[in-house]
Amino acid sequence: MSERLRVAVVGAGGWGEQHARIFSRREDTELCAVVGRTPDRTQKRAERYGATPYTDLALMLQREHPDLITVCLPNEDHFDVTLQLVRTGVPLLVEKPLVFDLTEADTLLAEAGDQFFAINFNHRYAEPVQRAKALIDAGEIGEPVFATWRFGGEANHGNSPHANLIETQCHGFDMLEHLVGRIANVSAHMTDKTYGDFSTLALALDFENRAVGTMLGSYDSSYAYPDSQRVEINGTEGRLVIHDTVRALTFSRVGDDVERRWHSGYFDDEARYFSGTFDRHVDAILDALRAGTKAPVHAEAGRRALQLAHAAIQSHETGRRIAVVSAASTPA
Repeated sequence: MSERLRVAVVGAGGWGEQHARIFSRREDTELCAVVGRTPDRTQKRAERYGATPYTDLALMLQREHPDLITVCLPNEDHFDVTLQLVRTGVPLLVEKPLVFDLTEADTLLAEAGDQFFAINFNHRYAEPVQRAKALIDAGEIGEPVFATWRFGGEANHGNSPHANLIETQCHGFDMLEHLVGRIANVSAHMTDKTYGDFSTLALALDFENRAVGTMLGSYDSSYAYPDSQRVEINGTEGRLVIHDTVRALTFSRVGDDVERRWHSGYFDDEARYFSGTFDRHVDAILDALRAGTKAPVHAEAGRRALQLAHAAIQSHETGRRIAVVSAASTPA
């Protein structure tokens, strides 16, 4: 593998610009191509970041021979392009959600086999989340007893009535399992009162380690509200609260009125830059790719989040608590 990796970005939309920004500015990568569906938009994006524009994916692959391809397409349009790219054998980084359909997810993973196949659950790389994970792993909160995820903002309308659950709250499933452990079962309540889709949902969770949890996710809220995203992990010895993913982490011990708080300081304000969580994830992805090891957040994690979302849908439709099988091959 060459010293500078050639990277092609598939997708010329909003978050796709973050892909182009990162790989065009790193000293160890070359953004060789931007692939889009709209010629004018693709041309402008490629020119802005010094890459070659393409609207033909096959032609890009034939001419550019990238070392890594990243995929950032509209949420419900991932499967066909991702399957085409998986079959090339080129290492992949895809955006969440993996797909909306479990059969499609299984097809992608089966076709990929041992191929390098990463998914961008970038919340894991926020400074408050990494600090929280370190405290939990060090036993600072004791045994986790309950966990809460809350995340709400403006609607992203799509074709699926469960867009909020699958494309946005997938971060919640991934985060809670990353910090607390495997989810054993799900019980769901959802409402479609505002515009016909299930835009707000409340879930009750049991973890395999006997902790319990809740998830509240909404497209009937606003990202402008303080604590639009909040994660609380309560243990036998203390409590952690993550505020707005990157804003702050607070830590309290049982019986202690003094709260410890992390927030970015004068010289590390970049830690409060949400898009910077993707930069940090890319660091880990490229390290793994160069070392020939598995992706730090494998696409299997996207399949796992989708499995949990489908369990929530089944719970809502049947009025029952749904057990979720924990596949041994899926990373925690």
